[in-house]
Amino acid sequence: MHKFKTLAYFLVCCSLMYSCSEYQKVLNKGATEEQYKMAVKMYETQNYDKAIRLFEKVTPSYRGKPQMERIEFMVAQSNFNEKNYSIAGFYFNRFTNNFTKSSKKEEAAFLAAYSYKLASPRFSIDPTETNKALDAFQSFINTYPNSDKIIEANKYYAEIRSKLEKKYFEIAKTYYKTADYDLRNYKAAIQAFDNLLEDFLGTKYKEEALYFQLKAAHDFVLKSTDRRKLERIESAVEAHERLQKSFPESIYTEDANAMLATLQIEKTRIDVIAAERETSQNLLKQ
Repeated sequence: MHKFKTLAYFLVCCSLMYSCSEYQKVLNKGATEEQYKMAVKMYETQNYDKAIRLFEKVTPSYRGKPQMERIEFMVAQSNFNEKNYSIAGFYFNRFTNNFTKSSKKEEAAFLAAYSYKLASPRFSIDPTETNKALDAFQSFINTYPNSDKIIEANKYYAEIRSKLEKKYFEIAKTYYKTADYDLRNYKAAIQAFDNLLEDFLGTKYKEEALYFQLKAAHDFVLKSTDRRKLERIESAVEAHERLQKSFPESIYTEDANAMLATLQIEKTRIDVIAAERETSQNLLKQ
């Protein structure tokens, strides 16, 4: 029995060695047709990394030919199976553009979006792939409303949108929290909260966003020179009005009203200074 196991192991090893030797031979010196056949063989036996290398070799020769549709889909699928999700998304997306009448177009469109989703990092990192996934799922939902993948697509779209929503909220808060070190970040925070509220209507962060926008506007007034305060006080008061109008029973009402009182005191002080300056100038003219 042991001899049979040893023999079987030996035969498997020989088979693998021959297979590897054959692959290398075709990869390096094979004719285009041989490389194509070997690429398909590698794909079908789930040797996706080897399939990709061979497909890269034969693609220039098959461009514009009937085989190209199958090649491009297998390249995309191979990269997906190798977890090269960003590359897979690119190839699936290109497939949908290049082969508009293909029976696999719908599948490729979904897999393009799904690949970008899997490639997208957590919300705190560069959102490039996340934005691609959001756009791709939106396109899929619009193009294939009756697809058997529509429920899944809507679910992923909602997840990605929530991820971006959280990201932009955290970015806006970061601008506010770092404004003590760079006063320009007060303006950046105010604008970032505006962008969040415009891009994500009905966002779950709306109340908190309006509150922090008010805080940024309020603190910016206090850090500004008297010459710039009147204009900024007006903006801060408008921020208070937005919060009060949207959330009359806000948990931040007490703090918001305290900030409004401070702004009113500052406005009164600036108005007095302006009036005194005007009086002095009039006396000098007499």
